[in-house]
Amino acid sequence: MSNSEERVRVTVNEHGVAEVAMVRADKMNAIDAAMFEALNRAILQLRDHAGLRAVVLHGEGRAFCAGLDMGRFQQMGEGKTAGTLGADLLDRTHGLANAAQHVGWGWRELPVPVIAAVQGVAFGGGLQIALGADVRIVHPQARMSVMEVKWGLVPDMSGCVFMTELVRADVLRELTFSGRIVEGVEAQAIGLATRVAEDPLAEAREFAARIAASSPDAIRAAKRLLNGASPVNAKDVLLAEAHEQKALIGSPNQREAALAGLEKRAPVFR
Repeated sequence: MSNSEERVRVTVNEHGVAEVAMVRADKMNAIDAAMFEALNRAILQLRDHAGLRAVVLHGEGRAFCAGLDMGRFQQMGEGKTAGTLGADLLDRTHGLANAAQHVGWGWRELPVPVIAAVQGVAFGGGLQIALGADVRIVHPQARMSVMEVKWGLVPDMSGCVFMTELVRADVLRELTFSGRIVEGVEAQAIGLATRVAEDPLAEAREFAARIAASSPDAIRAAKRLLNGASPVNAKDVLLAEAHEQKALIGSPNQREAALAGLEKRAPVFR
């Protein structure tokens, strides 16, 4: 199956292991409107797949996902905020989440384990998609970043829920305030990655096959139990993300951050 202008390809093998591949390789799988739509459709398709045992999530080409498409930042810099991240970010269109958040949060809500194989870059929204997986197998030289601050924004695709679970509080603040890039080995050390591997996709496939060979009742029960054990109030945090981002998008300093980033110059903030 393919989705929305060939942005995402979904296959399910005879053992119930699904592969979800972002296939916009020429743009490093950057997220545009069609990618948002395709990822959300893929999640909904898999949610209703009765024989599903595990999911492998990856990006084709040299990157997992480079984050939001540059065209969207251009729109923001020009003050054309309509449609940049969906309609009203406060609308809970996908359960606890809005459409943008669901491309990360939706993996958590699938009843089976999701394993992300990360190579190249996972920046901004791309990182948040990866964080939605239960496990992240990352290349040692992969680069990951909470990059939203570069564009005058905050993480608002469910990343605040996942990062709060995974990363020590002061480290998370440092990453979010700085937007600095960490490579795979450091990402594992601080909690963004589960483990590193020279061939993340092969390792993810092997792990998924091992899961598929286990009792599906036990696996699904384990995911429900572990989801319920999270100390984060996801409902409140997801709504708070939306409130903060809605206030930022199109504001003078956010527009200046976006333009400065696109023009590769130092921003001049009010």
